[in-house]
Amino acid sequence: MALNQIPLFSVVILFSILLISACATVQQPMGGPKDETPPKILSIVPDNLTRNFDAKLITITFDEFIKLKNEFTEISLSPDMEIAPIYKVKRKSLLITVPDSLEENTTYSINFGNAIGDFNEGNELKNFSYVFSTGPEIDSLSISGNIINGLTLEGEKDVNVLLIPVKQDSIFGKKKANIFTRTDSSGNFSLKNLHENTYRIYALKETNNDRIYNSPDELIGFLKDSIFLKENIKDIKLTLFKEIPKDFRIINRFLDKKGKISILFNKSLKNASLTILDNEKLDKEKIIDFSKTGDTASVWIPELNFDSLSIVVKEGSTILDTVKLKRNKKDEYDRKILLSDNLNAKLVNKINNIIITASAPLKGFDKSKVFFTEDSIPKENFQIYLDTTNIRRSIIKYNWKAKKNYQIKFEEGALTGYYGEKSEAIDRVYVYDETENYGDINLIIQAPDSSKNYLIQLLNDKDEVLNSKPIKGSQTLVYKNLLGTKYKVRIVYDENGNGVWDTGSLDEKRQPEKVWFWNKIITIRPNWEQEDTITIPNGISSDDQKEKLPNESQPEDEGK
Repeated sequence: MALNQIPLFSVVILFSILLISACATVQQPMGGPKDETPPKILSIVPDNLTRNFDAKLITITFDEFIKLKNEFTEISLSPDMEIAPIYKVKRKSLLITVPDSLEENTTYSINFGNAIGDFNEGNELKNFSYVFSTGPEIDSLSISGNIINGLTLEGEKDVNVLLIPVKQDSIFGKKKANIFTRTDSSGNFSLKNLHENTYRIYALKETNNDRIYNSPDELIGFLKDSIFLKENIKDIKLTLFKEIPKDFRIINRFLDKKGKISILFNKSLKNASLTILDNEKLDKEKIIDFSKTGDTASVWIPELNFDSLSIVVKEGSTILDTVKLKRNKKDEYDRKILLSDNLNAKLVNKINNIIITASAPLKGFDKSKVFFTEDSIPKENFQIYLDTTNIRRSIIKYNWKAKKNYQIKFEEGALTGYYGEKSEAIDRVYVYDETENYGDINLIIQAPDSSKNYLIQLLNDKDEVLNSKPIKGSQTLVYKNLLGTKYKVRIVYDENGNGVWDTGSLDEKRQPEKVWFWNKIITIRPNWEQEDTITIPNGISSDDQKEKLPNESQPEDEGK
């Protein structure tokens, strides 16, 4: 049929359908600057802060099309309702269906976090709250403050801050805390529209967001005393820490394809031992390596043909737990020893030796299978020996020279294990680091109380502890051959004098040991010897624990 033969009414209908479809489709505007403006609220029915609320539907209308994202994690309701509201987006409006289970004379607050955004760009309307009361008054009291990590003193984001009336104080049961908020990126929080009452306050950092303290991996913070709220309270400080579990438990055990048995504990052990119950030979010939943290045991045995093993874990003479390990008879194992080194940048220097770490305990080595060259010239005067402090490490020493290239080859079987295992072949190339980028620093520590114990911890730029020295009273600490980079100093107030930072305990109402950061960043200059003085404050508060803007420490004299 030719176009001019189509009936006129059909053309009109087709045109109308196309027009309606175009109007109904939300499209990205063409051209122009990118929209970075969040949606604006045009109207709310019923009004925000409505008293004697009895509506079944809340309608919030915006100036543009909107969408909800992460509804179940971003939107928080305080206090909780027995039946949750239903949220629905309709074009430019957010419709909230309110359940019938509202409590009488109660102020409710719906905080949307970052859930509301415009349809096209996703620009967020941040932290909008809708508040209403089922009674004649809107509760208007508030509590605000900050949450920090007990060891880093940094503000902790996305932490649930829980406010619980004393008469129903429990964060261990099945019922969630229903008055809560979450911290911002700096660890700040604010709880609003609160009723006069006596409360306990907690901070809880968790992964499942159930607002119940029920996992050993969760971080907890608390105030020892309750809060009587009759006027606004500001500057509450809560310190987060991870508790040591009360009861010992084995959380995992497995046998890997290299023949290593791994047993993971839920807490660190200081004097642990393992016993294989049902095979005296394997028990006698086993080799155990405990991790530095004391919460993992690696076990090697000479034969891997058992059906199952029962292993007892002890601390001292106390039996803590027994675990059974089963083996699939069809499993096969490759017990060749894998090797790795400690020099990611492949730079050797006069300070650090080359450390070769093996995947299994080492019993010996064959130097004739280790080939060492300097600028392609074979050398025999290098040293290789097993590390007496670590059963899986060997060390290579040499008088490294500037502007030289080095190559180290390990033939297969150069290193051997206790059960006849042979190491893999590896080939490594190194270059001497000729920057001489090392310096010394003397820290004069002035302690406020000669009878108290302190830990002086030297940290790198990743907040990793490089050195931790216990002291009592004032003294000078000498650090030699530090790599030319930046360092921080953290002081631990070691209250029990055990040489470690101790975490807190909610059950014992004990806070973690306080720490304080020196307000300078140390910059080590190559071939310099520096000196600086640290005066430890006496009786610090939470506000004093960390300076906001550390200053870079400069050497005062010429290199000595």
